[in-house]
Parts: sequence; C-alpha cells; structure tokens
Amino acid sequence: MNNIMSIKVIIMDVDGTLTNSQKGISPKTKEALLNAQKAGCKLILASGRPTSGLKDFADELDMPNNGGLLVSYNGSQVVDSKTDEILFNQAMTVEEGQAVLEHLKQFAVRPMIDKNEYMYVNDVYNCMIPFNGEELNIIQYESRGGKYKLCEKDDLASFADFPLNKILTAADPEYLQANYKAMMEPFKDSLNCVFTAPFYFEYTANGIDKAKALDTVLIPMGYTRDEMIAFGDGHNDATMVEYAGTGVAMGNAVDDLKAKADYITLSNDEDGIAVALAEYL
Repeated sequence: MNNIMSIKVIIMDVDGTLTNSQKGISPKTKEALLNAQKAGCKLILASGRPTSGLKDFADELDMPNNGGLLVSYNGSQVVDSKTDEILFNQAMTVEEGQAVLEHLKQFAVRPMIDKNEYMYVNDVYNCMIPFNGEELNIIQYESRGGKYKLCEKDDLASFADFPLNKILTAADPEYLQANYKAMMEPFKDSLNCVFTAPFYFEYTANGIDKAKALDTVLIPMGYTRDEMIAFGDGHNDATMVEYAGTGVAMGNAVDDLKAKADYITLSNDEDGIAVALAEYL
C-alpha cells in the first residue's frame, strides 16, 4: 500500500465512478475528497462529458480553490477549474468531423455535436432508446448533463464548419454492437473511435485518450505517475487506469477494466472512491 505522501493526484471518471446511480456525489465520497485536498492532493475529473458538464461537480468539491483540473471530451481538452484556462486542446479537423458526420448518415444513430452553449442534433424528438428494460430520453440526458440548449440541424455535416472536440452517437446498444465496426471503418486509423457506454459510441482526434491528456499536463507540473491514483468504470477509462501509478476499477466497472486495474474497490453506489482512499491515504 502507498503511504499518504506518495499520492498527490486523484483522478476520477464522473458517470458511474464519482457519481452514484442518482447522478450525485454521496456525502461520504464528497467528504473524503474534500479531506484529500486539505491534505494537499489535487483532484482531476476526467470524463467523456463536455467541460460544461463537469463544472458543477468541480464546484461541489471546491476544486477551483484547490488547483483542480477538468479533463473533458475523453481527453480532448484540459481546463483549469479556477481560471477556465485551456491547458490542452486537440480537436478533430473540420474535414475529419464533416467526414464522420457524412458517413453516419447511413446508420440509425443519433449524432450529437456541441458549440458554445448549444448541442446540435438532427431531430430532438428522435430521442428514446431502450436501456436496462426502460426507455431513456438520450438527447435530454446528454443535453442536461452538458448544460446545453438544443438546436436541430437537418445536415450536421454541412453545418459543422468548425473543429469538433467530439462527435457522440447514441443508439440502441444492440444496434451499436452490430454496426460499430462499419461506423468506424473509414476512420479506424485516423481517429479515436470508442464506446463510452453501451448506448454511446464516439469519435475524437487520433491518439486522444484520458492518459495522453494527463501526461501532457501533469508531467510538466512536476507530478510523477507514481503519485497518481485513477478511478474508472468504463472502457474509455482503461488508458487512465493503466497510466496512473495506482489504477482502481469500481466494483461496477466493466470486466475489461477490472482486469487492468491494480485494485478493485466497491461500486459507485457503495462509496467505492472513499473506501479506496481510506486504504491508500
């Protein structure tokens, strides 16, 4: 076990990791993270969410007053939570984004892109997908999570004449499983194409992942990998969990991530982060 001096950076995915099933931070986990900052640790939220979807959690954890960082869009952007300064940004080129959106027209998926305070979709009413035996309003879920207003565009490909940090697609999980290889085929060598949930498949710039973002920003700040602990639950957390000196999979994590982690803690509904920090700090 590491001693308290060795862990200086706590890196956490948000959905399914930091937040519980009610999409909130439990009191016990919040207290553990506030105490960790008092002991000198830096907190980092690393999520597929846009930056705007991370700020409320950062504020709740008092990260702006403690040097916290926001890693958004699966590692495509890193922002200082206090100053909003962009420390790292690697978007797709306009041409890459438009090519993906054009290609996606042949699939029964809902592409979502964002610019400023808006999320753009083809049809706000084409929004329900089956998940866990219920119908989920995926466009409402994503737009509310990112604090976006909604706007419809019939042709997202022609509209997107600006660099995109991420293109998100949502669909029935079974449909995505059957079609994701065809969806990524033209881009498998030029872009990062990854599942972030059973109903989400997304595209970011080539080489982008959470580990690259962390490495680009934290190493110049003087931190070492041995001083980092990372928590995750999904496929898109694998690089980060492997990168950190201590990689922790939540009890609710996918099996693939559990196999790569140094330690498996309790689930996001059982204060898994707080339990692990009690062990490591």
